[in-house]
Amino acid sequence: MPTSTEDLQKILAAKAGRRRWPRWGALGLLLLALAAAGLWWRQAATTAGPVYATAPASYADLTVQVTATGAVQPTDEVQVSSELSGTVREVAADYNDHVSAGQLLAKLDTDKLKATVDHAEATLAAAKAMVAQAAATVVEAQGTYNRVSELEKRGSGTAQDLQTASATLARAQAAVESANANVRVAEADLKLDQATLAKAAITSPIDGIVLSRNVEVGQIVASSLQAPVLFTLASDLTHMELDVDIDEADIGKVAAGNRAEFTVEAYPNRRFPAVISKVRYAPQTVDGVVTYQAVLSVDNADLALRPGMTATAVITVASVKHALVVPNAALRFTPPAPKKASGGSGFVGMLIRPPHSDRTTPAAAAGGAQRVWVLKGGSPMPVEVTVGETDGSLTQIAAGSLQAGDAVITSVSGS
Repeated sequence: MPTSTEDLQKILAAKAGRRRWPRWGALGLLLLALAAAGLWWRQAATTAGPVYATAPASYADLTVQVTATGAVQPTDEVQVSSELSGTVREVAADYNDHVSAGQLLAKLDTDKLKATVDHAEATLAAAKAMVAQAAATVVEAQGTYNRVSELEKRGSGTAQDLQTASATLARAQAAVESANANVRVAEADLKLDQATLAKAAITSPIDGIVLSRNVEVGQIVASSLQAPVLFTLASDLTHMELDVDIDEADIGKVAAGNRAEFTVEAYPNRRFPAVISKVRYAPQTVDGVVTYQAVLSVDNADLALRPGMTATAVITVASVKHALVVPNAALRFTPPAPKKASGGSGFVGMLIRPPHSDRTTPAAAAGGAQRVWVLKGGSPMPVEVTVGETDGSLTQIAAGSLQAGDAVITSVSGS
């Protein structure tokens, strides 16, 4: 049957409606998906916040130490040289020999020196003979003067004869004084030559032990430019000293009387006690690094330590009992600045922006006060403190509102 015009229009309208409904449905589903994604993102951002690592503030005994390296040395070390040049005829001491003051160590050839002494002795004897001769001349001149003087008084002699006799006596007396002076010169020369001869015998100036010997029999010693070191002696190896270099950053903490312990490579499992006896003011600069030398007294009764051993010393410079301490990492920690999301603007940007993106980081502590962060209610809270001593891993809290047991933050992750 033929269809009317109205029926045809209704059929066409129904078909057009069926084509528009799928488009609107797809758009609605897309909007619903975006809304769900935004809600999921906000929930994920809320639950995936920063994770803080904490450590409790606690009481502990704090020991502050300074580490330094140096070398073990004898307390008194003497280098023995020769003041004379000559050939070594005898060596009477060797390594590790115990010697006493005045004991012979070595001896030079003395033939020439002995001849010089003999000559000086002969010169002294001649000078003394001249004194005797001059004295005899004085006696003779005195007798002549007395006779002439007596004759002159009687009128038998002349004034000229008396004057001549007087001058002769005066010259004789002066000759005695000159002869006596020559004797003193000869005696001094003899003493000098004898002292030189004595120096040919090289002796120990102290009681000690021979650390080194640098001379052999037959060796020619030349001391014209610089006195050669023949022996090195240590007075007493039962008492040693440790010379260590203290870094300039630590020198303000170190003082005489501080106790220390040190180790040497020869005895890695043994710790030797020591006490700082002096801290020197003179700086030592090596490659731009400034250090100051500290001298530690060491008891070496068992002679385990030997001169020159390299030592690593740990010096105790401060000790605090029952101190409130925190890890050093807590003093270095600062909460990170929160990240701002780049979700854009509008409805979609509002949906996907993290909820904490508008938070701000608290301002740093005013002035020079130290600050630690304590985790309270899941959030970091600043606490102003005054620090004291530190041992490199823990730091004393000398003042402030921090309490034992407070969870101080040392690091953060996942922010």
